[in-house]
Amino acid sequence: MGKIAFFHIPAHGHANPTFEVMHALTQRGHEVRCYSFDLFRTRVKQAGASLFSCDEFIPAPPQDLHRRMGHDAACLIAMLVDTALRMEDAVLTDLQLFAPDCAVVDSLCIWGRLFAQRLGLPVAVSTTTFAFNRATSRLMKRDLKEILYAVRGLPQILSRLRALKRRGYDASVLGQLAANDPRTPTIVYTSRAFQPDGESFGENYAFVGPSLPALPKAASSFGKPLLYVSLGTAVYNPAFFQNCIEALRDFHGHVLLSAGSEACIACLRDIPPHITVYPSVPQLAVLQEADGFITHCGMNSVSESLSLGVPMVLCPQQSEQRAVARRIQALGAGLFPPSRTPAGIRRAVDVLLRDRARFQAAIAPICESFRQSGGASRAADFIERIARSKI
Repeated sequence: MGKIAFFHIPAHGHANPTFEVMHALTQRGHEVRCYSFDLFRTRVKQAGASLFSCDEFIPAPPQDLHRRMGHDAACLIAMLVDTALRMEDAVLTDLQLFAPDCAVVDSLCIWGRLFAQRLGLPVAVSTTTFAFNRATSRLMKRDLKEILYAVRGLPQILSRLRALKRRGYDASVLGQLAANDPRTPTIVYTSRAFQPDGESFGENYAFVGPSLPALPKAASSFGKPLLYVSLGTAVYNPAFFQNCIEALRDFHGHVLLSAGSEACIACLRDIPPHITVYPSVPQLAVLQEADGFITHCGMNSVSESLSLGVPMVLCPQQSEQRAVARRIQALGAGLFPPSRTPAGIRRAVDVLLRDRARFQAAIAPICESFRQSGGASRAADFIERIARSKI
């Protein structure tokens, strides 16, 4: 059997879809080594893989990272390149000892691409949002904040380009963070039917659908109707959550709000008893019971919601999420609130619950396209084919 290396960035939304793929590969007898982070140690072990921890190489983040997250591409690129250069010697040495047949690299994981390139390894890119080519990149409409950050951060990007070139790396890899290289085999965790312009992508793209674990036991202890609110694990937005609390203060049902952190919860005030707030929740278990989902439109959250037939109120926080949200709206599986004020949020929730059957009818064919895409098993087939190309 073969050896497969996986490369993560320290972000749940990017790592989560890969664990079932790793498990499928180890079940087939492959040896999998994951260059990842301690927050995923348990998941990597459960997948049957070994972990090379990269925590010590992460540079100290800027103090205002929570404000920049999802908006400041220059800050992200700087952190990614700095991490790559700090881990270069240790990871390259371990990779040479492990001698993998191919590398599966997250779409934002610069170091995985660079090190595989240096060692001449076949690469599969793991894309946890939509695939983007020239046709679909128009969906990535940047807001004013992102544009301002990009202009201010240009010197920072240029300095990192020079640093990579001094180490002998092809710095053009940074250009592949915005759009997928059609020559590189790419795993996309959605279906061609849900992917905008899905037929414009060639055979190098494996649209495998969501890579989800077995469904846990449903969390049935909450009242009905149940509304779930979450902006994922990386977004800090207490003002938005407070608006949700005000919008749903007189909601006749139960609201479960996942705030992302204790720090965010500490900013919230006057929470009524029918609204329960946690730093995080077992999302799949909750969505099995939810009647509606107020979401940031991260691809993992959307895939889970669609797979379980839960319509959504669409509240994206940055450009990639806006692209996902517009696709959901176009297919009739959710709606944008008229505003993010309490009144706007409440109006959207009322429409969502009143017309829930209509939204679920729109979700059904998307869910079927997910089931037919093959999931983790098809992703494992794709990776095996790439690994064989080294021979």
